[in-house]
Amino acid sequence: MRKSKWLIFLLTIAMIFSLIGCQSKDSEDVTGDGLFNPGTYTGEGQGLSKIKVEVTVTEDKITDIKVVEHNETPGVGDVALEQIPAEIIEYQSLGVDIVAGATMSSNGIIEAITQALEKAGADIAALKKVPAKTVTKTGETIEKETDVVVIGAGGAGLAAAVSAHQNGAEVIVLEKMPKVGGNTIISGAAYNAVDPKRQQLQGIEDSVDKHFQQTYEGGDKLGKPELIRILVENAYPALEWLESMGMEFTDEVFTVLGGLWPRAHKPVEPLGTGYIKTYMNYIDNNSGIEVLLNTRATELIKENDRVVGVKAETPEGNLIVRARNGVVLATGGFSANVEMREEYNKIWPSLKNLKTTNHPGATGDGIAMAKAVGANLIDMEQIQLLPMGDPETGSLSGNIEQAVENRIFVNKQGKRFVDEGARRDVMTQALFEQEDAFMWVILDSKNYPTGDVKNNFNETIDELVAAGRAYKADTLEDLAKQIGVDPDNLVEAVNKFNEAVETGGPDEFGRTLFQWKIDTPPFYAGARVPTVHHTMGGVEINEKAQVLDVNGNVIPGLYAAGEVTGGIHGSNRLGGNALADITVFGRIAGENAAKNK
Repeated sequence: MRKSKWLIFLLTIAMIFSLIGCQSKDSEDVTGDGLFNPGTYTGEGQGLSKIKVEVTVTEDKITDIKVVEHNETPGVGDVALEQIPAEIIEYQSLGVDIVAGATMSSNGIIEAITQALEKAGADIAALKKVPAKTVTKTGETIEKETDVVVIGAGGAGLAAAVSAHQNGAEVIVLEKMPKVGGNTIISGAAYNAVDPKRQQLQGIEDSVDKHFQQTYEGGDKLGKPELIRILVENAYPALEWLESMGMEFTDEVFTVLGGLWPRAHKPVEPLGTGYIKTYMNYIDNNSGIEVLLNTRATELIKENDRVVGVKAETPEGNLIVRARNGVVLATGGFSANVEMREEYNKIWPSLKNLKTTNHPGATGDGIAMAKAVGANLIDMEQIQLLPMGDPETGSLSGNIEQAVENRIFVNKQGKRFVDEGARRDVMTQALFEQEDAFMWVILDSKNYPTGDVKNNFNETIDELVAAGRAYKADTLEDLAKQIGVDPDNLVEAVNKFNEAVETGGPDEFGRTLFQWKIDTPPFYAGARVPTVHHTMGGVEINEKAQVLDVNGNVIPGLYAAGEVTGGIHGSNRLGGNALADITVFGRIAGENAAKNK
């Protein structure tokens, strides 16, 4: 009897040490015996929508992860839903990287998988250790040659690639991120263009000259008039170009935040996914364009005063791509580079602690490469802030507004403080003067007739309310209590706004853009803060999208388009002009690079 008790005691001690040993293993040893209770388990997480997964495990391995339910944005969130489960299985770890530009979707899928693995009895702390990712580099430098090299696979870069190909060139696109899209794919996607066909149906008077004047004066006359003229005259033809490749826009134009006039076109596809999908459909269906992801351009190759190629780094090793005709720089701005923002900022208070709407790749790499080969930089101090950042992430997601004309802003006291149809810099400066630089967007149910109506970022109002990112009430008084503002002030603010709608304004803040009253419950509120949005400065170009040097001369073989350039928008970019800019000048840069002119 004593022997059997002693044996049981020894077995118990052995089991305890065995369990301790399992729990203390490093991430590379996580696949030891008895890590999971075999089976298939479900889990849920919150991205932009509810994400539901099924995770299958054996005793010592995660073997399968299926996403069985989600409503994430195509081309953005669904990239995370593909990439993250694959990496978790590959590395047998939850400590994988989130997908750039898809933070909420990434966190949601990881949360769902974690919940499922908890049900499987996993040691979550051990699984969260960052795996050792080893990539074998050959040490060799791979060399390629093509007609046109495009650096950057955002909206400007892909426009340039497609345009160059349509003009007879073979093209290689280099993209440092693991996915295409850049800022374009996560943008609000509004596209400014004078469009008589659509605008006349809505009784809107507009002209190319008016678009020019508002762009020129809206940037305090600092933009180069010849570039602005190219932009406004080619905006609609470039939109038709997109439509010719299958992109669809809704029939109704609107005024986007800081756009100053109702000429913004809204794509049918959510966010900026329609632009990227259109270009990638063309690329996938035509030979002659190669897109290399995870390929970071590091240096422009200049020989005999001409740019003839690009040096780059890949996970496998170094790469040199030589261009027979030209190189197009389309790497975007530097809103996500805090040090660079601080270096050039001369207008705003410190931008060190502000978040940005931009994707993580917007770090100004192309500007530095161009400067190294003698390119002139222009308007670098002109950094645009928006008053529309998500308080947690700085992104544009969660913004409940549908159009400028039918919402107001109130501060923490429930009072209006600015013309909500003004320039972006004017609105942001006014917001900085409010308590905690914080405001609420207020509107009514005419914006959301049903709970499943989506905002401009593919989020339904019901989803935003459920997630605590928006608030809903049947009375303004109740809404005020929910968001912690003075009910009397909020009611007064709405009443005065409604009076201005009746008269057509201008109201006490000088506002003249109105559509309808805020008078139909339920009422909604959403929180917003300042965020870094656009860098108007960059590489100087001419009308042919050729890059200019510090003496004003063309640098042969080098072209640029999009936010990497400066000199178009001056001190303030009008809302809706960026998508037109990258499409117009991307198209021009691609064509001229292909033709080597």
